[in-house]
Amino acid sequence: MRAVVLALTVALVVPEFALDKTYVYKYEALLLGGLPHEGLARAGIKVNSKVLLSAVTENTFLMKLMDPLLHEYAGIWPKDPFVPATKLTSALAAQLQIPIKFEYANGVVGKVFAPAGVSPTVMNLQRGILNILQLNLKKTQNIYELQEAGVQGVCRTHYVINEDPKANHIIVTKSKDLSHCQEKIIKDIGLAYTERCAECTERDKSLIETATYNYIMKPAAAGVLIAEATVEEVHQFSPLNEIHGAAMMEAKQTLAFVEIEKTPVVPIKADYLARGSLQYEFATEILQTPIQLMKISDAPAQIIEILKHLVANNVAMVHDDAPLKFVQLIQLLRFATLENIEAIWAQFKDKPVYRRWLLDALPAVGTPVIVKLLKEKFLAGELTIPEFIQALVVALQMVTADLETIQLTASLALHEKIATIPALREVVMLGYGSMIAKHCVAVPTCPAELLGPIHEIAAEAISKNDIPEITLALKVLGNAGHPASLKPIMKLLPGLRTAATSLPLRIQVDAILALRNIAKKEPKLVQPVDLQLVLDRALHPEVRMVACIVLFETKPSVALISSLAGALKLETNMHVASFAYSHIKSLTRITAPDMAAVAGAANVAIKLMSPKLDRLSLRFCRALQLDFYHTPLMVGAAGSAYMINDAATILPRAVVAKARAYLAGAAADVLEIGVRTEGLQEALLQSPAADESVDRITKIKRTLRALANWKALPTNQPLASAYIKLFGQEVAFVNVDKTVIEEAIPIVTGPKPRELLKAALKALQEGIALQYAKPLLMAEVRRILPTAIGVPMELSLYTAAVAVASVNVQATITPPLPEEIETMTLEQLKKTDVQLQAEARPSVALQTFAVMGVNTALIQAAVMAKGKIRTIAPGKVAARADILKGNYKVEALPVEVPEHIVISSFETLAVVRNIEDPTAERIVPLVPELSLQNSQTSYSSEMPPEAPVRAAAPFHKTLCLAVPYIEIKGCIEVHSHNAAFIRNDPLFYIIGQHSARASVARAEGPAVERLELEVQVGPRAAERLLKQISLIDEETPEGKAFLLKLREILETEDKNVRVSSESSSSSRIISSSSSSSMSSSRMTEVRTWDVYMAPHGASKAVSSGSTASSFEKIQKQAKFLGNAVPPVFAVIARAVRVDHKLLGYQLAAYFDKPNARVQLVVSSIAENDNLKICADGAVLSKHKVTARVAWGPECQQYAVIAKAEAGVLGEFPAARLEVEWERLPIIVTTYAKKLSKHIPMAAFKAGFKLERVSNADKEIELTAALPSQRSLNVIARIPEMTLSRMDIPLPIASKPVCEYSRASSLSATVVIGYACMNILSAVDLTNKAFKRSFSLKTCTY
Repeated sequence: MRAVVLALTVALVVPEFALDKTYVYKYEALLLGGLPHEGLARAGIKVNSKVLLSAVTENTFLMKLMDPLLHEYAGIWPKDPFVPATKLTSALAAQLQIPIKFEYANGVVGKVFAPAGVSPTVMNLQRGILNILQLNLKKTQNIYELQEAGVQGVCRTHYVINEDPKANHIIVTKSKDLSHCQEKIIKDIGLAYTERCAECTERDKSLIETATYNYIMKPAAAGVLIAEATVEEVHQFSPLNEIHGAAMMEAKQTLAFVEIEKTPVVPIKADYLARGSLQYEFATEILQTPIQLMKISDAPAQIIEILKHLVANNVAMVHDDAPLKFVQLIQLLRFATLENIEAIWAQFKDKPVYRRWLLDALPAVGTPVIVKLLKEKFLAGELTIPEFIQALVVALQMVTADLETIQLTASLALHEKIATIPALREVVMLGYGSMIAKHCVAVPTCPAELLGPIHEIAAEAISKNDIPEITLALKVLGNAGHPASLKPIMKLLPGLRTAATSLPLRIQVDAILALRNIAKKEPKLVQPVDLQLVLDRALHPEVRMVACIVLFETKPSVALISSLAGALKLETNMHVASFAYSHIKSLTRITAPDMAAVAGAANVAIKLMSPKLDRLSLRFCRALQLDFYHTPLMVGAAGSAYMINDAATILPRAVVAKARAYLAGAAADVLEIGVRTEGLQEALLQSPAADESVDRITKIKRTLRALANWKALPTNQPLASAYIKLFGQEVAFVNVDKTVIEEAIPIVTGPKPRELLKAALKALQEGIALQYAKPLLMAEVRRILPTAIGVPMELSLYTAAVAVASVNVQATITPPLPEEIETMTLEQLKKTDVQLQAEARPSVALQTFAVMGVNTALIQAAVMAKGKIRTIAPGKVAARADILKGNYKVEALPVEVPEHIVISSFETLAVVRNIEDPTAERIVPLVPELSLQNSQTSYSSEMPPEAPVRAAAPFHKTLCLAVPYIEIKGCIEVHSHNAAFIRNDPLFYIIGQHSARASVARAEGPAVERLELEVQVGPRAAERLLKQISLIDEETPEGKAFLLKLREILETEDKNVRVSSESSSSSRIISSSSSSSMSSSRMTEVRTWDVYMAPHGASKAVSSGSTASSFEKIQKQAKFLGNAVPPVFAVIARAVRVDHKLLGYQLAAYFDKPNARVQLVVSSIAENDNLKICADGAVLSKHKVTARVAWGPECQQYAVIAKAEAGVLGEFPAARLEVEWERLPIIVTTYAKKLSKHIPMAAFKAGFKLERVSNADKEIELTAALPSQRSLNVIARIPEMTLSRMDIPLPIASKPVCEYSRASSLSATVVIGYACMNILSAVDLTNKAFKRSFSLKTCTY
């Protein structure tokens, strides 16, 4: 019975307004943005008004606002009050009080009508009130769900209707899920090339939107009366996971019945025009940046004013606010008409500095007017080709992709002047494809006719077999990514059409790559095509591998991947099998949410494939994918690399690398670079270098000879090609063929380069003063969406930068160069003395803004994160090259440095401003610096609601470091104040105020005049040394006394170290006993390796001893080569001070040619400083190299000896490196002991066997042998353990050592030896002698 009564009541729940009455309501709307915590700042607006509703006819009504009042808010919530925006209210009062008409039947709002004098912004405010009246009430249900139209679009709405008999009213509750809308009103800018990562937001969301409406309805004569309606809407956003805190836009509306009046609402005397429906309509907020509110009264004059400001204030160094001014310039240009911009261009086109600023700003404007302007100016000859290409590339990516702009770009691509410049036509055509892609993102039902011109070009090119034109058409279709292009592309796919098999391989590859963007939209259409290509063994392997790349980008199912894995078990082409296996295996490790299903499928499929494929070398094709995704922060990055070879590869046929990024539920392919060497590959394969029977040195010589003979290369195909993609769109590609080389050689060797060189040298001698500025709008990402009250909210990110460089260069050349530079001989060049002095002051300013809040042309109220960085790095150098004397010097001279060379700041603010009262702008820090904060929140459970939370004091610290000798002090000053006292989450650490400043200044002490680096080559090297170099002779009385004193010092050090380490010795004994038992199970296998390596043990000591004795014998002949031979070259690095005190270091290099010995000595030039570093090495034979590095006082404190040799071990080629030391610095031994604790686990993971043995305490030995061309045996002996591993697969095939010629063997060994010496020097390892080794048989010829 109760249900029946309720049903009868529901039948009457339809709001009715009588024809002869005016219903008066009190209306209040509030929109606030910020964090949902009391005590933090918020920004917002409030609207108060009376609302009068009057019926004109049964279904037509009038609504009028009376006494409207706008308030603005920027303050600490909730203690600070709203402030009336009196001037703004007065400016809008006339519009706000104009009655509007609307259709209303059965609780549903229809069309809306208003005079032309009502602005779109005011109209949207009226829609916010009408939105409350929208009630889709069903007569037979009290709980139901439907898609309901509203201000934000058609969204999922849930209704609940209840009756309160005691109060005699009906309660209607409806809730809207604004994240699930059939037709959502939203405007995205700068997001066209991003992909929504639905899987990333399944568990954690960055943006949550919901609204709840509550109605109290009372019975009336004609139906029911809305007594009160309240609306609460929340938009919660965080770039991180929302569980770590989020910013929130909260909208509240109240409509309360006051009374009924007899006076009807009268419309004004004007035409009431149809103004759409209840849905929000975008106004000028699209052109209005949310970071500043500009009153545009005279756009051309304001543009010129800002342009002059930018030019005047960015000459010597960048101005602090240059990025913000650049954004202002862009905003003004968006409001300007074509005629305005043409007039400005005509005024400044002949002024180079102004011209550059305009050409940098115009492409970022992003309106069709700019594309039209650039087209007209280029066709009129007012833009050079480089200027036009640079501007057009940016403009086509930034412009709004509507039908008008697409048609404009099409006409530009087909213009006869553009057609005569291939590079320019490619840019326009690629941009045309990108514009279609952007348009189809905004309009999913975009017509296929947009691609008609490209389809026609492709068809004509195919009929004429015009390969370059086919390539270009495919790349344009690939950028567009429209499913309608699938059929034209399939005509060029091999195996699917017989005509395609006759096309060059690169066309087939380009056709497959053109499917990638289509696959993102329609994967089910592309997957069967790709799978068929991958499995068709009649096709070229490269075609099949490229199809494999595209197939996995479609995110195939587990069934499809398993089918592929099963088919590959019978694959005969090892390149295809290796590529597919490595691709599937790398996918098993992917952690990104959008690839989780593919990773699971790959884990299943990999078990179906042969594990032997994992052991193939790198000469086979490979695919690699790595990624990182952090779920709590919703950020990640992924990288892919593909290398495609073939059976007779000399160079890789193709290499592709791609980077992908994830942020806040979105994903994008940020960068992709691809290189193909197909033509060059085939040319090399046809040359004698491809003969596998010759050695590698001969191959290299023949390859170089083939490259030098480039005129014999084919003309009908590119030798190499490359492309670059940004955000999935190909922006440039290049084909290098014989024609390009033929055209480039005259340009490089012709008269023009000589003329340019001559002009450059003349300008250098006269002096060059250059000032250059380069602005860049690096990011403009916006999402604009309406709120329930009819005011738009915006989420946006802006980043702009300006770089300025001031350069002065002066050169002096003695004797002067001849007029005809090409007649200059080598002897004349040798007698030339060149002096160069240069000063540069590069500076960069960068500003970034992240905004959440209200953005209209009338008022802005938002929370904002603002970051600024400004760097200035001045420098002054002088260089001199006296070629005749072999003297080269570079000097760093003093330069005026600003107080701070780096200034960075980050702050979060609440901002409110309105156009009628710009001086009343209020900016409040989001986190006030108060000693006491109250963090009462609706969901915080960390403390009781009444408990105050004491805010952390601001962090402030200054760190300074003085650089010795050069007397320069660097300081970093850091200041930080955040909201982490509220919650210990990343977002609360970010918000607040943070700053850092870096400065460089003179330190205390004598001033430094300059820093010098001088190199002297040849016989005069000894003369340039500032301090005589000598090494102590241990046999002299002075030498013995010095060594005795040094030994006493070292023994004292050792005693201190021994005492400090005794306390931990017992724990090491316990751990060693447990580890020895752990390694016993591996003992047998390691001993097998010892037996395997042992056959030459008998001669080991003899060989080692002879090697050591021969090196010692060479050293005894002349311990210090400087006593017998002059230095080959000398290097002096020093600081020249006003007190003339010598500070710095010098290096002398000596060469003993008869003994193939090199000695380097580095010494301090300071008085009474005997610190030296000595490196001594010798090539003992064509298979053995020995080196000794020592350092400390007179090179006597620390020492390391290393020996590298190559030969044969048993029957196998082998190489060995031994390192032995007497003494190392304490810091080295300390960290080495810590590192050694991790060696057993690392060895186990790497597949090495480990044996605990008593090897030499101060020796490391590494031996590698090649039992076959595809495997490697390794044994490493270090103190306390021996590591070994056999049959390590090699990525590339090797050849036996004895197959190399004498020259190659000697060269390889010498190179290896010297490399080892350099490495040892770099890491400061030292070594004295070899104590244990075994001999390797040398190769015989």
